[in-house]
Amino acid sequence: MSGALFSVKDNIEVAGWPLSLGVHEDAPVSLRTAVSVQRLLDAGAALIGKTNLPPYGGGIETENEVFGRTSNPYDRTRTVGGSSGGEAAAVASGASRFGLGTDSGASVRLPAHCCGLAALKPTAGRVPIDGVIDDLGPIGAMRDPRTQIGVLARTVADVELVLSVISDRPGTGVSSASRVGLWLEDDVCAETAAVMRAAADVLGAQAVTVPEGGHAVTVSIWQSYGDGAIAYDTLGRWDALRAEWRRFGGQFDVILSPVFPTPAPPHGELASAPDRTHYTNVFNLTGWPAATVRCGTGADGMPIGVQVAARPWEDEVALAAAGVLERALGGYVAP
Repeated sequence: MSGALFSVKDNIEVAGWPLSLGVHEDAPVSLRTAVSVQRLLDAGAALIGKTNLPPYGGGIETENEVFGRTSNPYDRTRTVGGSSGGEAAAVASGASRFGLGTDSGASVRLPAHCCGLAALKPTAGRVPIDGVIDDLGPIGAMRDPRTQIGVLARTVADVELVLSVISDRPGTGVSSASRVGLWLEDDVCAETAAVMRAAADVLGAQAVTVPEGGHAVTVSIWQSYGDGAIAYDTLGRWDALRAEWRRFGGQFDVILSPVFPTPAPPHGELASAPDRTHYTNVFNLTGWPAATVRCGTGADGMPIGVQVAARPWEDEVALAAAGVLERALGGYVAP
């Protein structure tokens, strides 16, 4: 990893670097470095910059009043998604070899999908989140167990390499998937459906009906912001959902799904339309690892990614399956 150039989302602290969070023009300077960043520096990687994000690092569009809007390197009229959108644009355009973002519901995987990258939201607790900041201060495993530091890169191999450096502990399980389920609803566009069918054919996936996706639980958590606590009934529904998915997960090594129902839409459309991150936010609620890999291209040249989720601590299983898809269906293509 010596000399590899990397970047980090601006809600991840680096000692001596500004921490604008997309809201501070005269940004305070961080006094500490996030554990994950320090591990990359210790491995010889070179930090070249911090990247744009929505205000305080949360949101589905990457735009703020300090640095403006981040555009998609494949089409500047299109969004990069959020909230790690600046990171995805930096990696996809070649400014950095890989980067670190944060993901509470889609925030690494959606930008990776929009910008044609490989990515991983790891198992909850596998990568330390020390040094991640939001509007309330440092994020901790108890205050927000959904949020994880994730990796974005142009290849699955680079995602695997970064994960091996920043992890607190190794994963478990063999790096192969023989039982593959396909979660595909009728809300996707025709191009996304075709890419999903191609990915399913490569891995021999069978169509499945998943348990409750959990989007309603996520909405309840969002609605609690500002109140100081998540309601007990929401926590109870969250526990029940985790148990249901744990029972369901015993049937499959990985679950394939879209990342998002369409390729990257025009600027502003994500924020103005009903939220459609139901394919991704369930894996933040369950704590399962979920990878993303580019498996196709729309007629307008925009990337289309596939999500590959696995059981907790089997991040390498998800990445192995993503690697098979990458080799079979093309993976990253430079803008």
